[in-house]
Amino acid sequence: MHNYVTGFITSIVLTLTAYLLVVEHLLTGPVLVFVIISLALIQLWVQLIFFLHLDHEHGPKWNLAFLLSTISIILIVIIGTLWIMDNLSYHMPTNEEIMQEEGIYK
Repeated sequence: MHNYVTGFITSIVLTLTAYLLVVEHLLTGPVLVFVIISLALIQLWVQLIFFLHLDHEHGPKWNLAFLLSTISIILIVIIGTLWIMDNLSYHMPTNEEIMQEEGIYK
């Protein structure tokens, strides 16, 4: 139970830190982006250690294997979606081409 409380408090502190940095305009520009991304990566680490217990696993690392396979599937879906949308955008004709092909005149 102690790990959950520690993880929860750490997550709250990290989230509030990021929120206050943005709302109070304490940092701006690339420095703010760098700090927010750093806080997000620390938050990810906290979630993996305190809630998914990826550091306490002995023997076969099944939780880690499932996490890595899930991440790879999500990346395949996201990259595939972006690739398809970019390809559709490239091959889509302009409005003028559609109007000319359909015989629609202003």
